[in-house]
Amino acid sequence: MGDKKKYVLVGSGGRAEFFYSAIATSFRETSQLLAFCDTNQTRMDYANRQLAERYGYSKVNTYKAEQFDEMIAKERPDAVIVTSVDRTHHTYIIRAMELGCDVVTEKPMTVDESKCQDILDAVERTGRNVRVTFNYRYAPHHTKARELIEDGVIGKITSVHFEWLLNTQHGADYFRRWHRDKRNSGGLLVHKSTHHFDLVNFWIGSEPDTVFAFGDLLFYGKENAEQRGVTKFYERSTGHPNAKDDPFALHMDENENLKALYLDAEHEDGYRRDQSVFGDGISIEDTMGVMVQYKNKAIMTYSLNAYLPWEGYRIAFNGTKGRMEMTVVEQSYVNSGGEKSQEGALKDKTITVYPMFAAPYEVEVEETEGGHGGGDPVLLNDIFGTPTEDRFKRAANHIDGARSILTGIAANRSIRTGQAVKVDELVKFR
Repeated sequence: MGDKKKYVLVGSGGRAEFFYSAIATSFRETSQLLAFCDTNQTRMDYANRQLAERYGYSKVNTYKAEQFDEMIAKERPDAVIVTSVDRTHHTYIIRAMELGCDVVTEKPMTVDESKCQDILDAVERTGRNVRVTFNYRYAPHHTKARELIEDGVIGKITSVHFEWLLNTQHGADYFRRWHRDKRNSGGLLVHKSTHHFDLVNFWIGSEPDTVFAFGDLLFYGKENAEQRGVTKFYERSTGHPNAKDDPFALHMDENENLKALYLDAEHEDGYRRDQSVFGDGISIEDTMGVMVQYKNKAIMTYSLNAYLPWEGYRIAFNGTKGRMEMTVVEQSYVNSGGEKSQEGALKDKTITVYPMFAAPYEVEVEETEGGHGGGDPVLLNDIFGTPTEDRFKRAANHIDGARSILTGIAANRSIRTGQAVKVDELVKFR
């Protein structure tokens, strides 16, 4: 037991199972889970039932959010796993480091520049390590793209065009839950796009310099629905007659996991997981366009739309020796509504290289099992198992976490002001 790395987990909602299930199954020999911490006891009890009944692991101690310091003192973990609401990430990351722990945090590392600066300063002050879990880096097709670029197959990258599509199942889900309030999530340009901006940083080996963006709420929200002729509205889906035949409704009483994790937990904090995507109070955008210039002079055009007919993305890299295109179609899902392995699972993918003076060809990529295109199992082994030598340096630290969110944070500021934003003016790296 003494050789195992000890963990506690903060935030026992939908994303938590990804981590605690891994410790309870594949990584029992190297890792140990000691406790949960949350604002909601019902959700922690549900997580403990999952541990015991589904994964055959001993139940762990539970602590309410105000008992965080007490938990660290009693459990003495090596690291804290942070999977709470995005706007609270910085609180737990910083306090964990101050109490002598390393941190494994879900993306995004935080939601704005001031919180980001606080985390950077705390790392310098405490000397602790922060790991950001960018599972997309580990997907075989994403690693292959990095390999091809690093090997100079299309020369020096000069520009990138990146189009991400969220469909009417997955995309809509961000407008039902806490993410719809920009104070909680930073909007999709931080919460979701941090994955995409990190990938571009990772692929081209650079970091953002200048960002300009537009964004608006053009599909979801009550006003947009009214303009399309919708007349039947509701505040929440579950149990409301107007939601019965609405394809955008989420009926939590029809899904065992969602019922146990959220519907049965409402009495504690009033959080509704099934709010109408065509209701009032949505402060995030669903239609976004961003232009980025990187420090290596490469330029990216990026778009994200959250109401499209299919899920996935198209990306094109232009270089001094040719062009590479990648198209990926992903399995759609609702967070906590099914098996974790279905999150971001691939339905189809192609990588095509167009050399400047030769015939184009498709690049074969080895298929692997697991969520997010096969990246999840590799990431989990890198965190909880025995990491192998990695030519591509996919493990992401607090600097990578900061650089990924700063593109979205700068884009949010640009949307507000109508001005281009210099990323170096947002935070200072020591």
